[in-house]
Order: sequence, then structure tokens, then C-alpha cells
Amino acid sequence: MRNIPFEKLDFIAMVLKTISHPIRLKVIEALEEKEKMNVQEISKFIGDHVEQSLLSHHLIKMRDKGILDCQKDGQFVYYKLQLREVLSLLDCMEKCKAR
Repeated sequence: MRNIPFEKLDFIAMVLKTISHPIRLKVIEALEEKEKMNVQEISKFIGDHVEQSLLSHHLIKMRDKGILDCQKDGQFVYYKLQLREVLSLLDCMEKCKAR
């Protein structure tokens, strides 16, 4: 039987809320494939499904919630997964039957 403290449940709920968007899940998938990427590289991975300005919005939201970390290198900002445990969530959900 689990007895997860409410503080931990609050954190889990925040992570789930933060990543619960197809674009954000695709970002996680991209950063699993390559450890760090800039916005242009992530955009190329995702394809024509999202404009760069909207992608940047999602990246900032995920960074602010601690899912991603970023590092500036010259004129580029590189993102990487800070909370790598979300990969397990993605693996788990991928196994669920699609409806």
C-alpha cells in the first residue's frame, strides 16, 4: 500500500499538468534522443506542427517548472531534461492502448 505524502503528490500533480500537452511530450521525446538541443533543433524534430514562438512558450513553461534546464551558448539557448524521470512516464503511457 502506498502512502505518498501530500507534498510529493503536489509535486507529481504539477509535473503531470506541466507535461500534459502533445507539444511538450514531443519536446521530451526529442530531448531523450539528443541530450541537449536549441529551439531550432527541437522545432526541426517536431516538424511543421508548431511555430517557433509557440514552441518557445512551451519550453519556458517547462523550464520554469523544473522539467527542463537551459544553458546559453553564444546566441543559442540549449535545453536539456532536468527531470529525466518523465521519460519513465512517457514509456508507461506509450504502452497504454490508444483510443
